[in-house]
Amino acid sequence: MARIGVAIEVGHDGVAVITMSNPPVNALAIPILSGLKEKFDEATRRNDVKAIVLTGNGGRFSGGFDINVFDKIHKAGDVSLLPDVSVELVVNTMEDAKKPIVAAVEGLALGGGLELALGCHARVAVPRTQLGLPELSLGVIPGFGGTQRLPRLLGLPKAIEMMLSSKPIMSEEGKELGLIDAIVPSGELLKVSRLWALDIANTHKPWVRSLHRTDKLPPLSEARKILKIAREQAKKTALHLPQHQACLDVIEDGIVHGGYNGVLKEAKVFHKLVLSETSKGLVHVFFAQRATSKVPNVTDVGLKPRKVKKVAVIGGGLMGSGIATALILNNVSVVLKEINSQYLLKGMKMVEANVRGLVVKGKLTQDNAEKALSMLKGVLDYADFKDVDMVIEAVIENISLKQAIFSEIEKICPPHCILATNTSSIDLNIIGERTSSQDRIVGAHFFSPAHIMPLLEIVRTEKTSAQVILDLMTVGKIIKKVPVVVGNCPGFAVNRAFFPYSQGAHILVSLGVDLFRIDRAIVNFGFPLGPFQLQDVAGYGVGMAVGKIFADAFPGQTYKSPLLELLIRSGRNGKNNGRGYYIYEKGRKPVPDPSVQQIVEESRRIANIMPGGKPLSVSEQEIVEMLLFPVVNEACRVLAEEVVIRASDLDIASILGMSFPSFRGGLVFWGDAVGPSHIYKSLKKWSELYGNFYQPSRFLEERATKGVPLSAPVSSSSHSKSRL
Repeated sequence: MARIGVAIEVGHDGVAVITMSNPPVNALAIPILSGLKEKFDEATRRNDVKAIVLTGNGGRFSGGFDINVFDKIHKAGDVSLLPDVSVELVVNTMEDAKKPIVAAVEGLALGGGLELALGCHARVAVPRTQLGLPELSLGVIPGFGGTQRLPRLLGLPKAIEMMLSSKPIMSEEGKELGLIDAIVPSGELLKVSRLWALDIANTHKPWVRSLHRTDKLPPLSEARKILKIAREQAKKTALHLPQHQACLDVIEDGIVHGGYNGVLKEAKVFHKLVLSETSKGLVHVFFAQRATSKVPNVTDVGLKPRKVKKVAVIGGGLMGSGIATALILNNVSVVLKEINSQYLLKGMKMVEANVRGLVVKGKLTQDNAEKALSMLKGVLDYADFKDVDMVIEAVIENISLKQAIFSEIEKICPPHCILATNTSSIDLNIIGERTSSQDRIVGAHFFSPAHIMPLLEIVRTEKTSAQVILDLMTVGKIIKKVPVVVGNCPGFAVNRAFFPYSQGAHILVSLGVDLFRIDRAIVNFGFPLGPFQLQDVAGYGVGMAVGKIFADAFPGQTYKSPLLELLIRSGRNGKNNGRGYYIYEKGRKPVPDPSVQQIVEESRRIANIMPGGKPLSVSEQEIVEMLLFPVVNEACRVLAEEVVIRASDLDIASILGMSFPSFRGGLVFWGDAVGPSHIYKSLKKWSELYGNFYQPSRFLEERATKGVPLSAPVSSSSHSKSRL
């Protein structure tokens, strides 16, 4: 294994090659940064060194600053743990060095890695190298001078786009735009970089200090126009994210007052942002998402995933067609089965529409679309199931139908075949009770639309084999999902934790709160849609069915509002027929329907829970708390029953499955930030005023009274004992 550190090697040509080594991506940990300073100082001092090349070990330049340091800063609340890289290393030691430095870039140069390369006097890269500044996705801004040097090398509009989107570009585009000076084959990278550095030293090539360049910056009046447009756009797309506006402010400061002043301002703003709640939340999400791939007794026991080349999907409805789309887009052959030719044709057309839609949006080439569709075959019987590696059942939520299907496919499919169900609520043990292969039965719970939503809940029973779980996790990653392994219970993890969300919204309406105000409060909190618009989009039939499942599973913990039934009776069905709480017209944004108010008033009369018959007066914050504290409370029950391996898995599932705002760190993380004690006291008060729906769970009560975070492990055991 490569040694962690920074090495220097001086060749006969007088070029010192400084190599960063910190597998797997040469992250800029504090020892690497101090090692760079030391080696650059040595190379500058040595008389036998004429020029310097900076590169990374193992075919990668650097993936950027070590994010573990952010985590330590957040836990300690101490920003002094950050070293002075921007001025001390990049400006003073590298850019202002008396010997030229060339960055030899391969694989990736992201974040601080790219910023080091920007501080060099030239950049040579290999083809298909990723270049980007993704710091805003962690709640901060580039901190090693990137806000100043990128606009000076790329031009202002493209630099803004790269930083605000956090999306990388390839070296080929970097060369066209002026970020990269030359592209060479991997085998020639060091040779060309050494010659380039010597050419600068011998004045045959220009010695360029990026921070001093102004030729690509527009006049100040034009720059301000560009920045104004970017600010307006950021207000729409990143309303809750302070780092976007801060980044634009710092860029402007450098254009007005000069690059060096911009670097000083950048460092100051970076230090402030790194301690922000947004950064804490997004850094938590970064680590939490990586933790989902570690499943005790599955990923740590030496098992290797088996190849899944061919998958059968049973049911070509909304979910089945979406699942089939996700598979074929990622080179997995699919057999789509329906019960008759009419349904099959409809399902095949839905898959085709999904794929063609991506072409129209520019997310897929025509060639790749044709290739994907060639991997789909529609069938009406099980003849093609004899050689499939996995079956995913995606029919309606009907227990006897699902049992019959599993009983049939067990006889036809090969013995290694994974038998998965996309049920969102039915107990897997019931679905598989007529089979003898219960070790192969697993839940593959996709979220709608299945080819777009990034979460895959993998539901295991006590009998599901570790191999099957590992195989499904691997398929999930192949089709670009984030797999989260959960235990078997009604609603599993996400739907179980969030069932009080819409019910809590209905209680507030029954208590006299305006439903459109509730939606606005939740959107202002950071959700893309409020609970009532979400209900319109999902369809009222889903709401009714799910409500019944949870009422049966958790008697005394649910609230049944008469409102949905009244809406259906009045001929409304949400987005499906253009009329719900909102009016839906093609090509226009949904608008609140004032005429729904009469139905709401009737529902309130039937519910009859307004204290003294008067509408409840609440602030926007109270609306958010009355909706989301019951969700945190149910999440506490999920944690107590060990439905998830760790609390952070529920954070990721809440973000990717229910669009909980990522900058708040996920459901449990947010609950800890608000404070278990405040949540417990609020729920206790509301339960006394409005009933059992708000009754705090025993887990929440214990954590609140003992001052223990909700996210603290449930027990000392390394794996869940209850639902898992």
